[in-house]
Amino acid sequence: MVAPAAVVAPPKPDVTGLKGVLRTAVGQGAPGAMARLDDHGTLHHLTVGTSDRRTGQALSNKDRFRIGSVTKTFSAVVLLQLLDEGKLVLDAPVNRYLPGLLPDDRITVRHVLSHRSGLYDYSNDMFASSVSGFEAVRTKVFTYRQLVARSLSRPRTTAPGGAYSYSNTNFVVAGLLIEKLTGRSVGAEYRRRIIEPLKLRDTFYVHPDTAIPGRFARGYLTPDTRGAALVDATRQTASWAQSAGALVSSTRDLGVFLSALTRGKLTSADALAQMRRWVPAGTKQAYGLGLRRRDLSCGVSVYGHTGAVQGYYTYAFTTQDGKRTLAALANASNSGTVHNTMLRTLESAFCGRTTSTREIRAPYEHSEDGAPDLVRH
Repeated sequence: MVAPAAVVAPPKPDVTGLKGVLRTAVGQGAPGAMARLDDHGTLHHLTVGTSDRRTGQALSNKDRFRIGSVTKTFSAVVLLQLLDEGKLVLDAPVNRYLPGLLPDDRITVRHVLSHRSGLYDYSNDMFASSVSGFEAVRTKVFTYRQLVARSLSRPRTTAPGGAYSYSNTNFVVAGLLIEKLTGRSVGAEYRRRIIEPLKLRDTFYVHPDTAIPGRFARGYLTPDTRGAALVDATRQTASWAQSAGALVSSTRDLGVFLSALTRGKLTSADALAQMRRWVPAGTKQAYGLGLRRRDLSCGVSVYGHTGAVQGYYTYAFTTQDGKRTLAALANASNSGTVHNTMLRTLESAFCGRTTSTREIRAPYEHSEDGAPDLVRH
């Protein structure tokens, strides 16, 4: 386990630097990039580029978009509410609730939510080629059990309770648990437990429909071949992801959600403490239960999730007290260069000018949160 992070007050945000990061991402090939920064109630809305390459419509923080693996935090919150209701035990085997689903009774709910189950990530094979893999599943509708079966056809990556090993399969299992324990669909539980209480007006679980309702940003998938045309990936079922990555939201709603979560508005204090039991998850990162912790260059730690689904990169983080939140988007995916640039939005938002005015030499980071990246630079 990783010790809790020291609580360090964040410096004043560098809004100018934040805008510069967005410009850089667009210069690297993203059609558009935007951010919403809420600093103790002072709002900054920043946008660069377009939401639709065909019409040239400007990107706006009013646009809805696919949030990819930020969905995992929503799924974890639902299960932690079920923990609070006495309907779930984190250290119980998954097979207690879903008999015969998994081949190993040692895999617990906690292992699934912290990516320590060892269940292979089926999306690695599904998207071995980004464009052809995506087109093969763009309109398909999978059941949860079909996705689990794809994972179980491959060897496991670790023993149950072993080291962190990211896998979308874990949060497909989470979706099955939600539906079994509540008797309702995942979408209904998101709506009843999170979306309606927080008045998230832009957040929808539209699966298996392919359209994003209302005003939205189109998403563009970068092909594996350098110089090839971007692929408009907006319309898709996102059925390959479901409870691991199929929600639609906005920068406003993501900020409201994360602030409410860290302020204890969605779970008990005990459940939130379980969510913050950290395991190592990469350089200056730790993972709890459906929640990431990133330790920034200025000593500040932030909490939330990143998301990658075809056409969209999402970054949603907050301070421990929930009083400063950042939600950012690039309407591109499968570009490691854009992803690593967009990670710098966290430095500008939470570390300010002390770090963002000089180059931060962070190691190149592969996006694992959702559809695997194939383009490395």
